[in-house]
Amino acid sequence: MTSATVRPVAEGAEATGPAPVPQTAAAPRREHRLRALDGLRLVAALMVAAYHYGGRGGDVTTAWGGSAAHQFPTLHTLFAYGCLGVEVFFVISGFVICMSGWGRTLTAYFASRVSRLMPAYWVAVILVTAVFALPQVVYQAVSPSDALVNLTLMQQPLGADRVLGVCWTLWVEIRFYALFALCVVLPGASRRRVLMFCGGWLLASVLARASEEPLLDLVLLPEYAPFFIGGIGLYLIHRDRRDAHAWFLTAVCFLIGQHYMVDNLWTAGNPDAFSSRTTFGIIAVVAFGFVAVAAIALGWLRWANWRWLTVAGALTYPFYLVHEHLGWVVIHALHRTLGVPSAVTFVLTVVSMLVLAWLLNRFVEKPLTPRLRKALSRTR
Repeated sequence: MTSATVRPVAEGAEATGPAPVPQTAAAPRREHRLRALDGLRLVAALMVAAYHYGGRGGDVTTAWGGSAAHQFPTLHTLFAYGCLGVEVFFVISGFVICMSGWGRTLTAYFASRVSRLMPAYWVAVILVTAVFALPQVVYQAVSPSDALVNLTLMQQPLGADRVLGVCWTLWVEIRFYALFALCVVLPGASRRRVLMFCGGWLLASVLARASEEPLLDLVLLPEYAPFFIGGIGLYLIHRDRRDAHAWFLTAVCFLIGQHYMVDNLWTAGNPDAFSSRTTFGIIAVVAFGFVAVAAIALGWLRWANWRWLTVAGALTYPFYLVHEHLGWVVIHALHRTLGVPSAVTFVLTVVSMLVLAWLLNRFVEKPLTPRLRKALSRTR
């Protein structure tokens, strides 16, 4: 995160599922809401926030007035693993996109994705740009042209500066949505077609990684494909826990995914480094993402059916969008200007971003998302 974006990460746990079996798209039936999935999404978002506030160097050093490692001498080593919350989001996204896209037409799928992502994203871009333009804020705003391009969510392929640091994850999500739409939603979802899509994509992504061809990397997302595909496999297990093919697919995705993350994030111990992640720690966090979604898929967390988890899920995406840059502004104001202790500043910053997320959900997403979905669902 985002963005959920976000890293978002950027999808709710509410979705529709099919009656079993048909080989072509069928009218979806309503599934009960998986509230535990809502709670897991918020956990992943808080992991990413911990990383951005206390698990890395760079711009957050400006907010604290020094290295975050000095603010959190012990916890910063744990916060450094929070970046893997993005991969947890991707597993959740694979599960939910397969669940919500199954049985939908391409038009309905497109309308659902756009209306879910864009209203809060547009407001977050405008809000962060406006705050960074204030003379009291130490961070520099992007140029007006780049800010306008950011409204399209195409800033990365166009080479423009990003307004939201987390929006790189939304660009990853968009490419996953496109692949799923072309290969599953358009021809019509079925178990066989989904398995063929997942197996073909996973193999192609490994070949893309080996070829080191930038265009293949751009399209096939080799580093992130195992997490999306693993989430899809877990949804197939949710439909039928005896599905041996889905279990095998998910296991292979975990094995490949943890390898990518260790390769990307592990570094040998260095006393001058901000924090050194261990191989075991990286594997453990990746395993947590797969196991947590598997527990939800198998119904083991059905007891976690509290209504407040639905609220938590609703706040996750807007929180993911705004927490990084605006959180640094709050940290600077509380800690450096007012002298609030580090731990209290951390908690107050998270709470303030959750309040802002509630405002975005209440006054932006709730009124605009259904209207945009309805407008985009109209066919001529």
